[in-house]
Amino acid sequence: MRKIGIIPARYKSTRFPGKPLVLINGTPMILLVAKIVEKALGHENTYIATEDDRIKDVVTSAGYKVIMTTDNCLTGTDRVWEAAQQVEADIYLNIQGDEPLLNPDDINLIASQKEKYFNYVINGMCILGDGELPTNPNIPKVLTNKNQDLLYMSRLPIPGIKGIKDQKPLYKKQVCIYAFSYNDLKLFGESKKKAEFEYFEDIEILRFFDLNVPIKMIETSGSSAAVDEPSDVLKIEQAINNMAQ
Repeated sequence: MRKIGIIPARYKSTRFPGKPLVLINGTPMILLVAKIVEKALGHENTYIATEDDRIKDVVTSAGYKVIMTTDNCLTGTDRVWEAAQQVEADIYLNIQGDEPLLNPDDINLIASQKEKYFNYVINGMCILGDGELPTNPNIPKVLTNKNQDLLYMSRLPIPGIKGIKDQKPLYKKQVCIYAFSYNDLKLFGESKKKAEFEYFEDIEILRFFDLNVPIKMIETSGSSAAVDEPSDVLKIEQAINNMAQ
């Protein structure tokens, strides 16, 4: 099976315009993520999907392949769908471009689980890290059954707690590595609209519930932290520096 990694990179972010090109210790963030994907899947299987020539110029100058997409993609997965129509593969890995601390082994893990559970969409998850609060709306929280099938994902703390309990739930968060088949992406992209709860939560994977596509969540190493806003850059730089020591 051919497995390729596609990093959707949108310049016109509402909360953080130009985010893929923000410098992390002097290197554009999109290149840090591309190096992680390259380490996992190989240079020839690493692609950046973007609508912007500024991103295209940076990544092509660094030797990476670019797939140009339209400016009207509803989500990153919609952008990956546009890219998938231009590159043939058996498994498409969607790797979020704002998580420069991802572990390459986790990308390969998600890919291998897609081979095992091909009729499922596969997504990563891990326990909330130190200092990460379940009340933080920037962190999608994950609720699964005992088989690790996704029941729901929310920016609210789930499961909720009624009354006083002796212990608190073990909260888990989404790690933004996804694995899709071409047909998964086709169903998603051709729907042309967000599901109602996807719209309110702003969590794109929830659209698959409307499409009756099951989602299996896979435990990753936990080395995940996203750049959601400019203030996150310093935290990421410090984390990278600590890992290098």
